[in-house]
Amino acid sequence: MNIREHNRLAWDKQVENGNQWTVPVSPEVIAAARKGQWTILLTPTKPVPRDWLPNLIGKQVLCLASGGGQQAPVLAAAGARVTVLDNSPKQLERDRFVSDREGLAIATVEGDMADLSMFSDQSFDIVVHPVSNVFVPDVHPVWREAFRVLRHKGTLIAGFNNPVGYLFDYALIERTGKLEVKYALPYSDIEHLTEEEKQRYKEEGTPFEFSHTLEDQIGGQIAAGFMLTGFYEDVGRKDDYSPLRNYMPIYIATRAIKP
Repeated sequence: MNIREHNRLAWDKQVENGNQWTVPVSPEVIAAARKGQWTILLTPTKPVPRDWLPNLIGKQVLCLASGGGQQAPVLAAAGARVTVLDNSPKQLERDRFVSDREGLAIATVEGDMADLSMFSDQSFDIVVHPVSNVFVPDVHPVWREAFRVLRHKGTLIAGFNNPVGYLFDYALIERTGKLEVKYALPYSDIEHLTEEEKQRYKEEGTPFEFSHTLEDQIGGQIAAGFMLTGFYEDVGRKDDYSPLRNYMPIYIATRAIKP
């Protein structure tokens, strides 16, 4: 199965359906960012601390797997020189929409977050990677490529899911609201869904997801060469699909530096 192709088509459909991560930011948000009053999200609700990105003016920023007309336009309006890479053409259209509307210079590139071969070594000062590596089966190439394209002293900020969320039977949760452990970790839609369920995902345009261990998410950054300098957790939105948010944070964000 071509996972990247499926997820490209699925996210194109998510754009058509108005998924929250495909809705472009408003003119008011861009106007505020131009005045230095900006925030971005790596996870659903908690803004990135401003001291994680203290100086954006003139910085070369790669928004990695970050299409949708949200992070990239805000950072561009705040003074960064932004490139956004995403697997979904329609997600990239959202960034071009805001760019055209606001007169921003944003480069858009369709591609795989695990293969940044179109970029030279040390091309960027900052990589911004919101929750998205859940859609690739292996996160290690993502961290290695982010490290390669960053300049020395460059910054990677990343958001990802807490893998514990993939333990549970979500069909049961929808029916009864009960949390019941069903799956061993690491979880994979490809391995754990039935053929009938996978076919339904294809028909409905639902992306395939993969949990990753914290060893792969955090240890993977360290193994790639990064030094972690920041960490926070996010419980998620009140209307999030997982009732687990009532008991613990289900998202994680990290800041890392390339020595």
